[in-house]
Amino acid sequence: MVPGGEQAEDAIVADAGNGKGGEALRAMGVAGDDAEQQQQRDGGFSMKSLLWHGGSVWDAWFSCASNQVAQVLLTLPYSFSQLGMVSGVLLQIFYGLMGSWTAYLISVLYVEYRARKEKEGVSFKNHVIQWFEVLDGLLGPYWKAAGLAFNCTFLLFGSVIQLIACASNIYYINDRLDKRTWTYIFGACCATTVFIPSFHNYRVWSFLGLGMTTYTAWYITIAAAVHGQVDGVTHSGPNKLVLYFTGATNILYTFGGHAVTVEIMHAMWKPRKFKYIYLLATLYVFTLTLPSAAAMYWAFGDQLLTHSNAFSLLPRTGWRDAAVILMLVHQFITFGFACTPLYFVWEKAVGMHDTGSVLKRALARLPIVVPIWFLAIIFPFFGPINSAVGALLVSFTVYVIPALAHMLTYRSASARLNAAEKPPSFLPSWSGMFVVNAFVVAWVLVVGFGLGGWASVTNFVKQVDTFGLFARCYQCPPKPHAGSPLPAPPHH
Repeated sequence: MVPGGEQAEDAIVADAGNGKGGEALRAMGVAGDDAEQQQQRDGGFSMKSLLWHGGSVWDAWFSCASNQVAQVLLTLPYSFSQLGMVSGVLLQIFYGLMGSWTAYLISVLYVEYRARKEKEGVSFKNHVIQWFEVLDGLLGPYWKAAGLAFNCTFLLFGSVIQLIACASNIYYINDRLDKRTWTYIFGACCATTVFIPSFHNYRVWSFLGLGMTTYTAWYITIAAAVHGQVDGVTHSGPNKLVLYFTGATNILYTFGGHAVTVEIMHAMWKPRKFKYIYLLATLYVFTLTLPSAAAMYWAFGDQLLTHSNAFSLLPRTGWRDAAVILMLVHQFITFGFACTPLYFVWEKAVGMHDTGSVLKRALARLPIVVPIWFLAIIFPFFGPINSAVGALLVSFTVYVIPALAHMLTYRSASARLNAAEKPPSFLPSWSGMFVVNAFVVAWVLVVGFGLGGWASVTNFVKQVDTFGLFARCYQCPPKPHAGSPLPAPPHH
């Protein structure tokens, strides 16, 4: 019988010895503190090590929290206007906890896959493990194909959404250029993420990114409170099923940012410590999303139904301009987060993943940016596209597939007995985990994919019919034409 849990770690270390397997184990973090000590010996306390080489628990927490809430922070008030205040708050908490659960499942499956492979003497030096490889190793090629298709498509459109958000935000500072032109410009800027090798190198960016979203969230909260309620404000939501489920799937999308969980774990010195990091990140994100969305909906009510970007209703001040600029920088960071797994997949496909040249890898990655750029120009529907992606892609990528994969991986008694990770202390029963996983699958298939898919696609098609594909300036207010007559003065 193969020992489980911490005893399994000792067995793996003993089998691997000090060769290449030992190096891989140190990278995983199952060989004690050697990895951190080695990292300190190699990099010392240099500025490069401080800013560039991250692999601690804190690095992972900053990465998760920073990546989880980006431009969606600006669309959650729009979702509240579709859902109403009570449903908006409850669904944020519900999907936040559900997302934390499936992120935990992904982390367990990663540890299981890596433990099995390293017992076979497989080394992961110069190789980044990805979610589709975990599915392949545990469940076979069909699961690999499903994971690869859903994950890559989701991350592709996640990157598209960041570009759309960049153009939407900068327009509120400089409207001399239309949003489509800004998309061209920011597409070129975001293409520079090809030079960032892996999630190890996002240490300073993750820290700064979370600071930027924290500032923006609290700016929105305070600005809405100071502004007060607009004259004749109404709060009619929810009043249409199609809008209700569109808003719900945007929240599903909000807390589905753990499609990059495996890559973040692989960048850690001790991946086993990841288990509850995503939950802790989500609890912090609640302090940003709940007050800002609630304050905006309280102040502006149903006006948000036609203003999917919260910046569009707030008066222009230096504080707002600062928030816009910070969100632009953060969207650049989040674009990199979403694109990096795609870069890895493409590198592996063209045989460039093992090369040590940053320049060669960067050049190989560039073809990934082109379709993202193109799709952002075709579908510039900031807000509605989030819900469509949430229903059709996020629902499977980070909810249904992880829950099903966990149930199938541990369906046999021997798999449960020899599991690298036992059930958590708060749910110490395999049967209990099965019940929770079955609930997640059923709920997301019916409510997220079924009803959410119907609502979000209906709303998305409406945007296409109203604004058309390749819309030059989505939801831009009309500009007065040169030479148009001035309005008549009021009569007294």
